[in-house]
Amino acid sequence: MADRTARAPAPPVAPLVTSRSLDEYCELFGLTRAGIAALPGPLLDCPGGAAALVAEARPLGCRVVAADPVYAFPTGEITARALAARAAMAAAMAARPDLYPARRQRRPERYLRGWDRARRLFAADRAAHPGQYVAAALPRLPFADGTFALTLSGYLVFAYPELFGPERRLAALAELVRVTAPGGEVRIHPLNDGEGHRSTGLDVVRFALGECRIASEIRVLPPTDRGDRARRVLVLRRVGRHR
Repeated sequence: MADRTARAPAPPVAPLVTSRSLDEYCELFGLTRAGIAALPGPLLDCPGGAAALVAEARPLGCRVVAADPVYAFPTGEITARALAARAAMAAAMAARPDLYPARRQRRPERYLRGWDRARRLFAADRAAHPGQYVAAALPRLPFADGTFALTLSGYLVFAYPELFGPERRLAALAELVRVTAPGGEVRIHPLNDGEGHRSTGLDVVRFALGECRIASEIRVLPPTDRGDRARRVLVLRRVGRHR
């Protein structure tokens, strides 16, 4: 006999609100502080979460705009979500050390203390510069074409396949390119989900991007001196007018 018991729908997945530092951004995306300082225009961080990038890039002379739907909420609620993300990351690092080999050389608590510092910097900076934190969600951003010299998107488009199916993923990537200047780049990391599985259909989405006149490259970043594994970053550039 079939079980006809009604089941409640699964709650929607909400991306973790992480608190990464400028140095961690540089590691993840293959950047340097000098390169950020030399950008000819503003930088977009989407999603920004409770990161310190906006606050830490300002002394370098770089203006960063962070976009994230969580910015519709008060800072206290955002930092509470960031604390929950910290706990989730601590649990993941303990359960799956194979996914975080470099973190074993930096004890988890020491690494996560960097998140604590970034979270405090975020809270103070959002209070002082609220206009640089824009409540917005992919695949539609409230920015004019070609606004940013560099656009970064971490731990979202490929990390949450349940939120970004093939069509929405393509729309999100095209939107990131739209708001980036013709001579600029979009960098996306990682290219795997939260379990470490590489994204399926990456070749298909790259072909579709090409049809939209968006050039794509998978850039492999070398390991750092702390023993990190090589990281793969998807780099996108506009080629003429795209649809």
